[in-house]
Amino acid sequence: MLVFVIAAVAFVVAFILVFVLGYKKSGFESVSPEVFSSRLAEQADVQLVDVRTAEEFAEGHLNGAVNIDVKQADFLSEAQSLLDAGKPVFVYCRSGRRSADAADRLTKAGYRAVNMSGGILEWTEKGLPTTRE
Repeated sequence: MLVFVIAAVAFVVAFILVFVLGYKKSGFESVSPEVFSSRLAEQADVQLVDVRTAEEFAEGHLNGAVNIDVKQADFLSEAQSLLDAGKPVFVYCRSGRRSADAADRLTKAGYRAVNMSGGILEWTEKGLPTTRE
């Protein structure tokens, strides 16, 4: 019984760290869409990057985002040509998996990356705005 209680407490703590407070993985931070949104509003120097395909980007994206497809062979060189390494880079994708990969790669290249967990799917579920412009 004690083992079950300890396991349950560990699960709750892990859930809070990952989904409520955000967490660091491989040197970058992953945060919920709500935290991502508030930080975008609070920080003027943020660079917002949608790492999905151009087709996905055209279907709807966050206002002010640039599109750099993480699955393209030239992802890192494209990012280095468009992004300022001295400013934070906020990345997102459809569900959070590709953007976690992008955040990891950007962090290893010297950028300060923040990943949106849950991606644009969770963003839209929360009623947060997107654009097609």
